[in-house]
Amino acid sequence: MPHRHANRRIGPYALTRMLAWLRLCAIAGQSVAVLVCAFWMHLPIPLLPLLTGIGALAVFAVFAAWRLGQPWPVREWETILHVAVDTLVLGYLLYFTGGASNPFVTLLLVPIALTAAALSVPAVLAVAALAGVAYLLLLYRYEPLPLPMHGGGFSLHILGMGVNFVITALLLGFFINRLARALRMQQLEVQRVRERALRDEGILAIATQAAGAAHELNTPLATMRTLLPELRREHAQDALLEEDLALLQEQVDRCRTILREMVAFGQAQLSQEAERMSLQAFVHGCLERFQLLRPEAELALDLPDATARLVLRVPAGLRHALINLLNNAADASESSGSDAVELQIRCEHGWLELTVRDHGPGFDSQAELGELGRSGKQGGLGLGLALAEATAERLNGELTADNTGQGAQVRLRLPLAAIKAG
Repeated sequence: MPHRHANRRIGPYALTRMLAWLRLCAIAGQSVAVLVCAFWMHLPIPLLPLLTGIGALAVFAVFAAWRLGQPWPVREWETILHVAVDTLVLGYLLYFTGGASNPFVTLLLVPIALTAAALSVPAVLAVAALAGVAYLLLLYRYEPLPLPMHGGGFSLHILGMGVNFVITALLLGFFINRLARALRMQQLEVQRVRERALRDEGILAIATQAAGAAHELNTPLATMRTLLPELRREHAQDALLEEDLALLQEQVDRCRTILREMVAFGQAQLSQEAERMSLQAFVHGCLERFQLLRPEAELALDLPDATARLVLRVPAGLRHALINLLNNAADASESSGSDAVELQIRCEHGWLELTVRDHGPGFDSQAELGELGRSGKQGGLGLGLALAEATAERLNGELTADNTGQGAQVRLRLPLAAIKAG
C-alpha cells in the first residue's frame, strides 16, 4: 500500500489533480477578467463567445473532478487529453481577445512546464507541439482586441503583461514546487523500501542459517537424550553427579523444546494462519516463556481487565518480538544492577500499544533502533530490535524507542484492524 500512495504523489494522477485545481483558478480568473473588461472598462469584447468558452471549461472541470474520484488509474494519454482541452479553451479565448498580441498568450507555456515536471519526454513533446500550433494559429487568425475609447492601448498592454508575469510566476513557482516536493517524497519512500528490503534479506539469511542449525542440532541432542539416562543409572550412587546430570537432562529437554517451537513457528509462517486467543492468554504465554529464560527478572505487568479480554488473531512472529523486547530490557536493567522490567499494555484509538521499560543506561541515540548486526551490549547479536521492527512493519505498525530518565522504553504499536479477531 505505501507504494500505491507514493505513486499518486507524482506522475499522471498528480498532474491531473493539479490541473483540476489550476482549471478552477483559471475559470475564476477568466470570468473576473471578462466581466471587468466588459462592464468596468467598457471594452466592446464579444461577451457571449467568451462566456461560452468559460462555461465549457467549467463543464469539463466537473467531469475532471468526477474522473479523479474513480478507482481506475489515470493514464498518461488521459492527462495529455486534459492538457489539450485546457490549451484549446485558452486558445479559443485568446482568439476573441487579440490572439498572439494578447499579453496573456504566454500562459500557453504553463502546461508545458507542468508536463515536463511530471510526464515522459514524448508527452512533453506532444504538449509542446499542441501549444506551438495554437500559438502559430493565433499569430494569423484572431479577433483584434478592442482598445479603450479614450486611448491608452499601449499602457493597457503593459499592464496586462505585468499581471500575466505575476500570474505565471505564481503558478509555476507554486505548482512546480509541489511537484518537486512530491518527487522528493517518492524518492525517500523508494529509499526506505530499498533499505527495508536489504534488512529483510539479511533477516532471511539469518533465518536460513538458523533453520540449518536447528536441523543439525537435532541429532546431537537426540544422542545426549539417549546417553544421559544411562549415565544417571550408572552413577546413581553419586548424589552430586546425579544432580548435575539431572540439570543437564533438563537443559537438553529444554533445547529440544526450543527446536520444536522453531519448527512450529516456521510452519505457522508458511501457512499464514494466525492463532486465535485472548490478549491475556497471549501475554501470559509470553511471560511464562520469558520467566523460563530470565528467572531472575522482576517483571511488572500493567494490563487493564477490559484490554485483557480482547480476542486477537496472533500473527506468527509477534510472540517472539515481545519476548525479544523483554529480554533486551532485562539485559539493559542488568547492566545497571537492576532486575526490574515493566510491561504496559494499552488499547486506545484503534491501536494496541505494548510498552516495555527497563532501568538501564538508555539508548545513546535513536539510530540504534533496528540496526541489523549491531548491538549495544557485549555478546549481543543486534537482532532483537530489528526482528521486532520487521514484525511491526509487516503488520502496518511501528516500533519506537526513547529514554525515560530512569532507563529506556520501546513501544510496539499495532493497528487493531490487523490483529483483532472478527
